Amino acid sequence: MVIPTATIAPGSNAWLAQVSEAVIDPGRPIIDPHHHLWTDTLGRTPYLLADLWADTGAGHRIEKTVFIECRACYHEGGPEHLKPIGETEFVARIARAARDGGGGALIAGFVGHADLRLPDATLREVLAAHEAAAQGLFRGIRHAGARDANPEALSIPGRGAEGLYADADFRRGVALLGALGYTYDTWHYHHQNAAFADLAGAVPGTTLVLDHFGTPLGVGRYAGQREAIFEAWRHDIAAIAQFPNVVAKLGGLAMPDNGFGWNLRDRPASSDELVAAQARYYHHAIECFGPSRCMFESNFPVDKRSLSYTVYWNAMKSIAARYSADEQQAMFYDTAARVYRL
Repeated sequence: MVIPTATIAPGSNAWLAQVSEAVIDPGRPIIDPHHHLWTDTLGRTPYLLADLWADTGAGHRIEKTVFIECRACYHEGGPEHLKPIGETEFVARIARAARDGGGGALIAGFVGHADLRLPDATLREVLAAHEAAAQGLFRGIRHAGARDANPEALSIPGRGAEGLYADADFRRGVALLGALGYTYDTWHYHHQNAAFADLAGAVPGTTLVLDHFGTPLGVGRYAGQREAIFEAWRHDIAAIAQFPNVVAKLGGLAMPDNGFGWNLRDRPASSDELVAAQARYYHHAIECFGPSRCMFESNFPVDKRSLSYTVYWNAMKSIAARYSADEQQAMFYDTAARVYRL
């Protein structure tokens, strides 16, 4: 039975199945350093271990993954600063099931959330609670800076505070992460890249992980400005890369807010379409940071609204083909293994 295309919801398995591709270089080991898990809370379609394994086991050799905070399963009661520990406990249970089940990729690292503006003693309490709850998986914190003046135009509006990266208390918290051996992940929009560069210079002892290329937007007031935004983004990425404590995650450009429109179509994107539309972002970031400071990331299931897991990694392998064997090994595996201590 053929399902009429118009009835297939974008992001659903039936919608994604319309684009089927042979897996490129299926023997290449990969660490996916950026994915989420969540239940049906906050109005989201559940994405749990079976869903993750369906994606990671679809043909590419995904050996390990890193979970990145997404406000999943916070504690409903108790002190406000300890509510994110509920997410840690949730992920630790799933990671243990993955390890014991032996049926797919291992969740080998966890990046949680804490308000890095908290007083030193309180922040240390939160970090210690993450460490205890994560059962050996805790690697760092993401306190995202994403904030836009018109959040109503965005499908995933950020919650970052105004001027977060310049906040003295926040910078002290980021510095504490480095002192304790943890990483700092962030997500923000392209117009915040300069502020992020300033932060990088202020906390040289902490490894900062730039998620999703600094999210060049393409919807709302940014629609129709792709080339102008790309030129400004190129300059900002080069400036950020001057700070050796920053590493870049290469992915997350298939979110609806990037404005490529694949989430609005009757069919998802193919790997050839992703390469044609986005390869220049990847190559510029790799040129600026170098492969040893770059890691490919799926950002699933968020990017699942535009393309399948198989398509994403096929596109990465096509983009990476111009680089040496050692450089490809770094971007698919070694950089993530080093940064997240996997």
